[in-house]
Amino acid sequence: MNFIAWMIVGCEIVFWIVILLGLTTRYIAKKEKLGFFLLALTPVIDLILLLVTGIDLYNGTKATTVHGIAAIYIGVSLAFGKSMIKWADEHFLYYVMKQGQKPIKRFGREHANHGLKGWFQHLVAYGIGAGLLGALIYLLNDSQQTEALSGILRIWSLVLAIDLCITISYFIWPKKMKETIKQ
Repeated sequence: MNFIAWMIVGCEIVFWIVILLGLTTRYIAKKEKLGFFLLALTPVIDLILLLVTGIDLYNGTKATTVHGIAAIYIGVSLAFGKSMIKWADEHFLYYVMKQGQKPIKRFGREHANHGLKGWFQHLVAYGIGAGLLGALIYLLNDSQQTEALSGILRIWSLVLAIDLCITISYFIWPKKMKETIKQ
């Protein structure tokens, strides 16, 4: 595994460690401002990955699939970061602190609407990631050096289209609440 691949893995691990530290600081240590500060550091992780990836490519490294995954990671982290932190916050509060309401399970139209919201977040992530990939392809201006980035962009476009089809299916065949069998 190359350096950029390790950076992606490291950034993902650090992302969740920072979230866990932020939530622990907020709820267990009762230091709300420090907890918020730690949670607000998550975009810095993306910036570090962006800089390291850019420097690596600027220094002449041939763009690989891993460089493309770095762009995906950044797009997903920025688009879904706030909702991932909210999800972690709700689950930490309920399951660890034994406070608040149990996280809800969605069914029917509510599940479909939530899925559509998620697809729009995916679209935003795609816009950010595709913008980064496009900028790298443009700036490097060497189709042989950026072939892997173009491939990642094509695959992600297909994944986005499949995600839209799945999201539409939630409206056609709504998720139903499972009935419990009484014995």
